[in-house]
This record gives sequence, structure tokens and C-alpha cells, in this order.
Amino acid sequence: MATFEIPTEQWAQVVEATGGPAIYKKIPVQQPGPDEVLVNVKYSGVCHTDLHAMMGDWPLDVKLPLVGGHEGAGVVVAKGSLVNDIELGDLAGIKWLNGSCLACSFCMTSDEPLCANALLSGYTVDGSFQQYAIAKAAHVAHIPKGTKLDEVAPVLCAGITVYKGLKESGARPGQWVAIVGAGGGLGSMALQYAKAMGLNTIAIDGGEEKAASCKTLGAKAYVDFMSSPDLVAEVKAATPDGTGPHAVILLAVQEKPFQQATEYVRSRGTVICIGLPAKAYLKAPVFDTVVRMISIKGSYVGNRQDTQEALDFFSQGLIKVPFKTVGLSQLQEVFELMKAGKIVGRYVVDTSK
Repeated sequence: MATFEIPTEQWAQVVEATGGPAIYKKIPVQQPGPDEVLVNVKYSGVCHTDLHAMMGDWPLDVKLPLVGGHEGAGVVVAKGSLVNDIELGDLAGIKWLNGSCLACSFCMTSDEPLCANALLSGYTVDGSFQQYAIAKAAHVAHIPKGTKLDEVAPVLCAGITVYKGLKESGARPGQWVAIVGAGGGLGSMALQYAKAMGLNTIAIDGGEEKAASCKTLGAKAYVDFMSSPDLVAEVKAATPDGTGPHAVILLAVQEKPFQQATEYVRSRGTVICIGLPAKAYLKAPVFDTVVRMISIKGSYVGNRQDTQEALDFFSQGLIKVPFKTVGLSQLQEVFELMKAGKIVGRYVVDTSK
């Protein structure tokens, strides 16, 4: 069995007060409990949720001080006495769902993300914006040996989340799906998962740079919400029969797209809400929703099986994450770009810098 020399201190990004900023500083390295593992995080993706956590945007109490991050890919360097299904030296991923009770009705029916006692990485417990992070062994992602950790890191949240949303939509191979926010980190992966699942995609986002990115990733059509004179009509026209997509995946971080989706989804279509705009509300006309038999659903993060399926697509070379790597010390700069809406694809932080 491999052995590792574990330091007593490490570099981390710590949010000490709501609104930030994230502060790059040294903190102690924690030891895993009986059912936990300690992961030497090599890379961590940066998700919009990390910004929401720092800003206190959601009606959910956040841990303070907080080490954010929930897309951590690294190496298991220590484990608790009860952990038998993962070995030291194995590659592992720290996800949004850090742990759950494994005994409630939700956990027993593969809906562990809905567990009332769920632990959330980078929100209710410290996450992956540190060099050594703790997670419950039952919930870490098992990453195949030889995987490039910087490339796989964004799959641990963005990939799993959009893959789960596509499954929840019920869209079948050959059907059409609109991806709202297709040029961002989640959207860039949703386009690829949809293609791998045999779906045709309409990308909705703003600007020429995102148009080029979406088309490269396989979008059959691109609708620019910034310049379109009639977005609803344009989305419908992008489908072969002009009646709109079979499903809409909402990844946007603004409220307006959530109000528009039912206008262009086809009858008997499904609207999947994944993005979490702060203080936003859904709105849809009751009459239209009923007579057109439209379904509106929320989709949260995937369960453990969804995780392995999403990783399998990646391992087969079907998912190429467009990302830029910066040092962990530059995390606050990434947040500033997020606030300005200037991120295309995904940012990944290297914990050694």
C-alpha cells in the first residue's frame, strides 16, 4: 500500500465574511474520520455556485469561514478505519455532495442529493479550494487511473449536473434540446453530453465568441439573445417542424430565461431548471401549460450512479472540457470575471500555484 507524507499546513482560499473576498492563506490540514478520506487535491474546477456561496445569494446557511470548491480532483493520501472500497494512491473526486446519511428514504432510493442531512462541499463543509480536502468515502467519485486530473475536474459538478438534467428531461435520441447558457461552463459540457446521447442541440447565449465555441462543440443552431429580434420565434424555427425543442435545459444565472422557456418548448415538452439565479422565480401561464401539456421540473446534482456514468462518457473521449488553468492564488480574479459574465468554458485552479 502506498504511503504519503502529509504536511500539517496547506495553502487554501478562505472566505471569512459574506461578500468575500476569498483570501489566499495557510490553514491546518485536517485528518479524516473513520468513514472519510483525505484527498490531496491537484486541481479544482470553479463553478458559479462558488461565487453564490461567497456572496450569500441563496436562502441556505453557508459555513463561515469557508473554503469553497466542489470540483476537486486528486489523490487519496489517508483514509479512516472503516473505509474499504478505496485505497491510498487511488484517484478520487470531491463533488458538491460531500456526504449523506445513507439511511433515509431518499438515500435508500438513489436520491441521496435530497437527503435532509446532506453535507455540501464548499458550502456547509469545506471544499476543494485547498491542497488537502476531506470527504465521505461513500460519496467520492472513483476516477480511473491515468485520467488527466485538470481535464476531469469540471466533470465532477458541471458534467454530472448537466448529464443528470438531460436524463431528467426524458429527451430521446434524435430529438431536439435547447441549452440556455450554452456558452458557459455547464453549457459547454451539456452540448457534448447531449451529442453523445444522440440529441440535437440549439445553443442559446450571447456574443460571437460564445457562438463559435458552441458550434465547435456540436450545436446544430445558435440563437444570440443579445441580438435576436424575436428569440422565441428563432428557437422554434431552429427545429425541423418549427414547433420548438422537445426539452429546454436552463443553465442561466438570470431570471428572464426561466420566464421565456415555456413559450418556445414544444407541446408535451419538458423544461428543466438547473441554474439558480439569486432571488428568482418561475412564471408560466397556467392555461398554456395545461392545454399544451408542458412539464416544468427542477434537476439537482446527480447521484453516485449518475456520477460514474458521467465519468464513463468522459473516459471514452466523448467529453472534452474547454477550460483555462490558473493558480489557486488567482481564484478571486476568476470570481471577478464571473461577476462580469466574461467566462467562456470553465476555469480550473492548480492548487500548487
